[in-house]
Amino acid sequence: MSIAVAIDRVEKHFGSLRALAGVSLQIAEGEFFGLLGPNGAGKTTLISCLAGLVRPDAGTLSVLGHDVVGDYREARRRLGVVPQELVFDPFFSVRETLRIQSGYFGIRNNDDWIDEILANLDLTSKAEVNMRRLSGGMKRRVLVAQALVHKPPVIVLDEPTAGVDVELRQGLWQFVRRLNQDGHTVILTTHYLEEAEALCGRIAMLKQGHVVALDTTRNLLARVAGQTLQLRLAAAQTLPPALRERATESAATWTFHLDSLNEIEPLLAALREGHCVVDDLRLTQTDLEDVFLGVMKNSGSAAPAACR
Repeated sequence: MSIAVAIDRVEKHFGSLRALAGVSLQIAEGEFFGLLGPNGAGKTTLISCLAGLVRPDAGTLSVLGHDVVGDYREARRRLGVVPQELVFDPFFSVRETLRIQSGYFGIRNNDDWIDEILANLDLTSKAEVNMRRLSGGMKRRVLVAQALVHKPPVIVLDEPTAGVDVELRQGLWQFVRRLNQDGHTVILTTHYLEEAEALCGRIAMLKQGHVVALDTTRNLLARVAGQTLQLRLAAAQTLPPALRERATESAATWTFHLDSLNEIEPLLAALREGHCVVDDLRLTQTDLEDVFLGVMKNSGSAAPAACR
């Protein structure tokens, strides 16, 4: 299978900050690929390097064989990027914005494709509305439309559904899935891990500029087999020390990872012995969020974990 995006030992520094520390990835044509990591992990810097907005200090990046530095024009023509920030020109309508964006790539008279994008992003009724009059969610839809207007074979979505309502989110993913099925390569960064789990066939996780996990979504989920028990105690209560060592705590909720359902009764017995009053208890299957938290916790602060 041909390689859509090749990233080889890319490094980037901003003063003393090492944003990317030798990142290497290969993404095949037609993949739906997830790029995950906490804030500050280097995801947006990597995307900026791929789009030619930031020049790496070391390493190479290419899009469908075109180096993003040495052959920038051809590499950029094959790439559509939806940025995280809401950037727009306040002087034009939605349709005018998309026509201008088309012109940057030498494309004219493509109103049929623009109309199709507008329809799929539920923007048809806003086509002649000035960008200043749109809500934040509508502006984000226009950013997606701008990235697709030149029909790029590789699409990068950097937090595309941040601040977007549920209805648009579902419509957007339906459209992007269709593009992927038609052969477009899609690279997604998101903090909604359920989106990445549902959409991405393969995922890379970044931490402090390193790739700390790289595998298929199925294999990543298999790393944390079993169930998750989440419980919330009555106000002012905490777990006994022996149980605290086994659990992780977030927003007053304690989480236990279970290898077997047989672990539940001894755990509840320990809660009773500790005179703990449980306000809420839920048993769920482990998901990508559990994998992500485990990888981030166990990968250390400097050296990357072994990747596949």
